[in-house]
Amino acid sequence: MNVLHGNNGGKGMSIEHPRIAIAGLGNCASALVQGLTFYRRGNSHSGLMHPLIGGWSVGDIHIACAFDVDRRKIGRRVAQAIFAEPNNSRIFCHDPDDDGAVVYPGPPGDGVAAHLQREGFPQHVEVDPQAQRASAADVGRVLRDTGANLLLNYLPVGSQIGAEFYARAALEAGLAMVNCIPVFIASDPVWAGRFQQAGLPLIGDDVKSQFGATIVHRQLMALAESRGIAIDSSYQLNVGGNTDFLNMLERSRLAGKKISKTQAVTSQLRQGLDEQRIHIGPSDYIPFLADNKVCHIRMNARGFGELPLELDLKLSVEDSPNSAGVVVDAIRCAALALRHRRGGPLGAVCAALMKHPPAQMSDAAAATAMEQWICECC
Repeated sequence: MNVLHGNNGGKGMSIEHPRIAIAGLGNCASALVQGLTFYRRGNSHSGLMHPLIGGWSVGDIHIACAFDVDRRKIGRRVAQAIFAEPNNSRIFCHDPDDDGAVVYPGPPGDGVAAHLQREGFPQHVEVDPQAQRASAADVGRVLRDTGANLLLNYLPVGSQIGAEFYARAALEAGLAMVNCIPVFIASDPVWAGRFQQAGLPLIGDDVKSQFGATIVHRQLMALAESRGIAIDSSYQLNVGGNTDFLNMLERSRLAGKKISKTQAVTSQLRQGLDEQRIHIGPSDYIPFLADNKVCHIRMNARGFGELPLELDLKLSVEDSPNSAGVVVDAIRCAALALRHRRGGPLGAVCAALMKHPPAQMSDAAAATAMEQWICECC
């Protein structure tokens, strides 16, 4: 077992391999776990932004444990549980390597929307009684016993209580954290300060897709403005058929998501855009799309002579692998920061990989800053 040495709040650590604990074994986790084996077996380097970070390839990432609430996953090996319902992401590696990692019960908190627990509802979640009884002490014991050195938060959108629960668990167990969801941890000064004080790296919030709606929308808006185009209004509407879109039918869970996605796009404009002139967010759940996400982007603008310019774009992607392509970089950067005892939010990495970092940067500037940070650490 590849374990960390000296688990004492991030001080004096040497990291042989990143060993991650996953909170929420849904579609995104499924794509990530499949991808680790896919690249470990040397199938390809295609689809990777960084084949190596800190001397680690994607295949050097290992799973220590996972936490979930669904009875169809709890107690199973992670390598099998990722294919259990209600997951419906594309399978591109049918026999992922078994690291020996097991799925443990984690407290539901606010992670399961009420409508997802109804019998007969499509892709409903079957909450296990063990999860209802799971405590912070239980989770902490698993994190320590399995040798995890990094906690990856893949809970459903809107899981404020859940995200904060696992942030505390990471702090108490001495783990770095990557927060992939639009609950503000790295961009919250209080949480950021706690990780800084503990000497533990933190990356967040709300992972950018590798080539998804937000990154494409950002680039188009910035390109238009850089070419002298005046942007009057814009929208981005997304539909899909995975549990993420089903979860977001409960609109009360969308506050953080809309803030994160909207600010990620408007932050690229020097002139800004009135909030009444831009709309970004999920539109609907379409079951037969499964893990395919379809994005529609519209821009209304004015060019030379104030003459109108209109852009309509459709982007169709597999949603969960689009996340995993970024998360493999976040994991290795967090492990690299652990190795070099760098605690708190990793500003350049957050800006490059996350929609709602502590400080926004242009994509080009963030990518350059992240490369420089990696070089400094190596």
